[in-house]
Amino acid sequence: MFSETAELYDRLYSFKDYAAEAARVRELVVAAGGPGEGTLLDVACGTGKHAEALAAHYSVGGMDLDAGLLAAARARLPGVPLHQADMRDFDFGRSYGVVTCLFSSIGYAVTVEAMRSAVAAMARHLEPGAALVVEPWFQPHVFIPGYVHVLTHEEPGLNIVRMGVGEIVDRVSVLSFEYLIGRPDGITRASERHEMGLFTDDEMRAALEDAGLRVTHDAQGLSGRGLFIGIAPG
Repeated sequence: MFSETAELYDRLYSFKDYAAEAARVRELVVAAGGPGEGTLLDVACGTGKHAEALAAHYSVGGMDLDAGLLAAARARLPGVPLHQADMRDFDFGRSYGVVTCLFSSIGYAVTVEAMRSAVAAMARHLEPGAALVVEPWFQPHVFIPGYVHVLTHEEPGLNIVRMGVGEIVDRVSVLSFEYLIGRPDGITRASERHEMGLFTDDEMRAALEDAGLRVTHDAQGLSGRGLFIGIAPG
């Protein structure tokens, strides 16, 4: 998915305060009755920046489907176990004190059925009393089709512009991105298409509850999209 742009990802999101978000995740986990230390698996870990910040309190591991983002994570987190796997169906044969799925990555499950499979797979990796933390994507009534979003980054020898616009097709947000990447030797272009399912809060809560978890919901979350915390039976 990020085959042409993985190396640009952290530059475009350099404004994101991963340390503050990790601290907030831990705060909400502890408030919900989960562990403030121990082991943690970051599902859809991307370039590993949340895992890097969470490593201040947990022994972290990660997984992602995208090889390019995983390569960046491996460079950032030498010695940390990082797996290439699909969140909708994975089995590492072990359990963790906390499992996270952040930055709205659950949307890449696309369908409600696949989202429920992903939540169930994550829940199966929880120790007794452990916490599952899921940051949702937009709900169907919140996503705005036709909204044009622009991210830019400038540094010596590299300028990046990414422009994106979305539409809704059968309750799936379809995001089309165009990149302009300027270097001293010229300007190159790249295109991406992302499909992310639009799940309601009720659907998200039901998925966690049906996985056997006690669910709390923080309406603000890390970026205004909310955050679900499910605690496994102790």
